[in-house]
Amino acid sequence: MPEFHLEFEKPVIELKKKIEELKNFSEHNSIDVSEQIDALTVRLNEMIKEIYTSLNPWQRVQLARHPERPYTLDYIEHLFTNFIELSGDRRFRDDKAIVGGFAKFRGKPVMVIGTQKGRDMKSNVYRNFGWPSPEGYRKAMRLMQLAEKAEVPIITFIDTPGAFPGISSEERHIAEAIAVNLRDMFSLRVPVIAIVIGEGGSGGAIGIGVGNRILIMENAYYSVITPEGCAAILWKDRKHAPQAADALQLTAEKLLELGIADEIIPEPFGGAHRDYAKAAELLGDVLARHLCELRKLSGSKLREQRYAKFRAMGRFAETAPESGAGAAEEEAKQ
Repeated sequence: MPEFHLEFEKPVIELKKKIEELKNFSEHNSIDVSEQIDALTVRLNEMIKEIYTSLNPWQRVQLARHPERPYTLDYIEHLFTNFIELSGDRRFRDDKAIVGGFAKFRGKPVMVIGTQKGRDMKSNVYRNFGWPSPEGYRKAMRLMQLAEKAEVPIITFIDTPGAFPGISSEERHIAEAIAVNLRDMFSLRVPVIAIVIGEGGSGGAIGIGVGNRILIMENAYYSVITPEGCAAILWKDRKHAPQAADALQLTAEKLLELGIADEIIPEPFGGAHRDYAKAAELLGDVLARHLCELRKLSGSKLREQRYAKFRAMGRFAETAPESGAGAAEEEAKQ
């Protein structure tokens, strides 16, 4: 697969090419240009820092969708051992957009479940581009109930633009499948940790996202709708997606501020796609700490904590009307 670059990454790529050209020139012509290479390398690091510390919400969304970003199976490979994939919803078929099974995390058993995208056209078709169908959510719920019987924690990885909106999905009751997951996840008596590793779009994300902890990667997003979908509804044109991304407050920092996310997981500089092993290490350390905390709670406490967490979402404040405005309203009523 050819290396993929986002629009705002082009200056970095061009400078990298210049450095490589200088290195090749030095090797083939036996000319020392190490000073120029060192100067350009310093400039490259400064440029990377400047770009990636000032990303706007729309650029964060683009980075969350980067096709070379690590997906669920990549994190499973780097973080877990003895992974045994389980398939099927026992009703219709197996949905390849959601994967899951028993595994061991740092020596202890867990159930790991996540949405999975593909990296090229063939694998994307196989994974339905990361859009789960009803049977995917029913499979996920079956595995969660199995984890509850085995008394092991549940870890979910979220990376989807949303649930599959096709006719076949509606025929098999996608809304009902997600609703059942929301209801039944609240009743689980084992720890549940949901981690947004890329895209967290709409009901597709929340269908496996009811957790005691919601963690989010630094360059991931979590939203009630994709920016393009929001723009299509409000402005009737998807070109307003950057404006919608800004209004939706979907970045990790905003979600932490609003009390939706419990912690932001840092990424390697420039994004998780630049270093899978480091990204997995950073995620694993945060995950281990939260698992350690939740394992100390009883089943009833876990249920109560999960319920209280979601009840506290959506807070708002009311302000008293100005005296002039209040008087005018009273006069109008009379």
